[in-house]
Amino acid sequence: MAPRKNFRNQAKKEVKPAAVVNKNGVKAEATVAASGGGFSGTKIFTWFMVLALLGVWSSVAVVWFDLVDYDNVIERAKEFRFNFSEVLQGKLSAYDADGDGDFDVEDAKVLLGLKERPVSVLLREAKEESAVKEPDAVPPPDDDDVDGSQNTDVESEIQAAVPLPPISDDFIPDDSRDEATHPYEDENNAIDTKGELVEKAQPQQTVEESKQYNNQAGSLETKETEVESVPEPEADVEPEVESVPEPEADVEPEVESVPEPEADVEPEVESVPEPEADVEPEVESVPELKENAEDQPKDKLQEKAKKKKPKLLNKFEKTIKMEIDAAEKLRKKGKMEEAVRAFETLVLQYPQSPRCRYGKALAEDGLAEKMLSNDMLQKAIGTYKEASELPNATPDLIKATLKKRAERQQFLGRMRGALATLEKLVQIFPEDVALKNDLGVAHLLIGDNKGAKRIYEEVLATAPSDGFAKVHYGFILKSENKIAESIPFLRDGLESGDPGTDDGRFYFHLGDALQRMGDDSAYKWYERGHLRGHFASVWQRSLYNVDGLKAQPWWTPKDTGYMDLVKTLERNWRIIRDEAQSVMDKTTGLFVPEEENLREKGEWGQFTLWQQGKKAGESCRSVPKTCGLLERYPEATGCKRGQIKFSVMQPGTHVWPHTGPTNCRLRMHLGLVIPKTGCKIRCTNDTRAWEEGKVLIFDDSFEHEVWQDADSYRLIFIVDVWHPELTQYQRQTLSPI
Repeated sequence: MAPRKNFRNQAKKEVKPAAVVNKNGVKAEATVAASGGGFSGTKIFTWFMVLALLGVWSSVAVVWFDLVDYDNVIERAKEFRFNFSEVLQGKLSAYDADGDGDFDVEDAKVLLGLKERPVSVLLREAKEESAVKEPDAVPPPDDDDVDGSQNTDVESEIQAAVPLPPISDDFIPDDSRDEATHPYEDENNAIDTKGELVEKAQPQQTVEESKQYNNQAGSLETKETEVESVPEPEADVEPEVESVPEPEADVEPEVESVPEPEADVEPEVESVPEPEADVEPEVESVPELKENAEDQPKDKLQEKAKKKKPKLLNKFEKTIKMEIDAAEKLRKKGKMEEAVRAFETLVLQYPQSPRCRYGKALAEDGLAEKMLSNDMLQKAIGTYKEASELPNATPDLIKATLKKRAERQQFLGRMRGALATLEKLVQIFPEDVALKNDLGVAHLLIGDNKGAKRIYEEVLATAPSDGFAKVHYGFILKSENKIAESIPFLRDGLESGDPGTDDGRFYFHLGDALQRMGDDSAYKWYERGHLRGHFASVWQRSLYNVDGLKAQPWWTPKDTGYMDLVKTLERNWRIIRDEAQSVMDKTTGLFVPEEENLREKGEWGQFTLWQQGKKAGESCRSVPKTCGLLERYPEATGCKRGQIKFSVMQPGTHVWPHTGPTNCRLRMHLGLVIPKTGCKIRCTNDTRAWEEGKVLIFDDSFEHEVWQDADSYRLIFIVDVWHPELTQYQRQTLSPI
């Protein structure tokens, strides 16, 4: 077998030149080098070694001085499946990263991360991926919901969206006060959810507060979602368009359907016996009963049968569906910046496409969440409007787009803008009951109870079994003090199990209405509310809570850790009393009647010094000594979820059983003028009396009730303090109440 011909074998064998015989018969060495005609084998080998050594030292220099990021090159090579055999064969076009059809320096820059890939290439690759269905692929979750973006942490509240992690300063609603006012806190005749005096809204509504109605009032059908679940873009499979291959349905965002909760039909509960001390009232457990299809009203069954995927593409858009799907896939994967660029490219190519414009709005919406940017969210709101106004937009796209717009306007606190958007929707779709329900909520959000009442009366005239309309209509009736009339609407609405009805407010108000009518079945509904997670217990029914705080109805000064404050109040009670009596004259106008409809009868006046952690106007000028005593106690003056006030109650007054709004505070009562008999306060089932110069401390998130059956007025000083287990971070970040 002949040896292989290579440089290695040639170097090992130095072959001497063949000897030749001249004409005289003498052997002579045939030399070429002597005549200068070429290189010998030895010289070729020498040059080869020189070049090899140069290559070795060049490689050492590259590595030593870190001239090339080999790790990055290797990773990029793996990412783009760099096949060395193809390189040797000249197939580098497979690694064309910039879309120009070949492999050159620009492609290398992309592979090394020195240059971004063009949008056209991203769209092309996404389009190619969407053409192949992956088995059992599950689409990633939507990223277009800005509302739930900051709820990450430790202190979650029951039914209340008050996320504690700090939010960047540029991401707070900037609406005017009249548009951000909570409906139930602005109306003088409205009953507060918690049965407690409610303060005026702050000039600016925070992000957390903008979510509270969504979660508390049952106005939106799911927590931190749209006004009603807004359909996400869905793949429309239309057989008549044969020229365009239809991608799989999982490319398009899925419709966020709102699950129909099972209606709870509950048996009657026997009268609640008076519980023993420090024991919750015993309520017969109510089993959750499933609602059978045959038990449901026909209109509900027909409504369920009619549910189908929304059609968001018009005839022309079906021909560019693959391009839309490719951009949509970027959004679904959370690549918001790339999705925005991709949709902007599509909008430039197809400016009359509503679906492209809607996709751009969704991408901007998701990017606003990612950036925590109000400006970007406002841009998305404008793009939603543009999409809805383009010609040839399908009805489903118009509905989805305007509902998204209204929901985002509400998130920013632009309540009147949201109302206008929903009014337009109802004009376009007058038969859509769900849209009318949303419009009723929008009226409530601006404090227009009369407008909301009119809307829900229209809904119930055409859909008498609509549970969402019933609970809201019952709520409005109760705010008008039509207690008996409100009960059947609240009860039937809750029993319907319709989306948006399972909310703590409605359990609270139904129980409260039943209590005022002397019906002990109120505790059945409190029990249900507790079992559904709306109340911490049957007794403790506050809605704005921080989990894990110590919960007991009565506290001692030692329990609170605020011994110094208690001693200061008790040592100076006469000074505080004298200043209060000096301004009690009705001509001063400082004591104002309680206006939260908590009284069954009698007169009850209050004079507020601090509320929501701030001084109440010029109140302290009238009682400077009292205010001076409190200035050094931030646990009281800085309590954003409480008040400091005088309370005077005249003989013959009874205050209904009620609970405060939050478990984040404790309430101190300092007795100033206390008749010898006839004045008492009950918290849970423990009844106590005030004493002059002494402090009582209780947690007003538990049910409490007051009687004043003496012959003269009762005067006390109320000081709310932070719950002692709250951290400084929580005290700084919890929203005011």
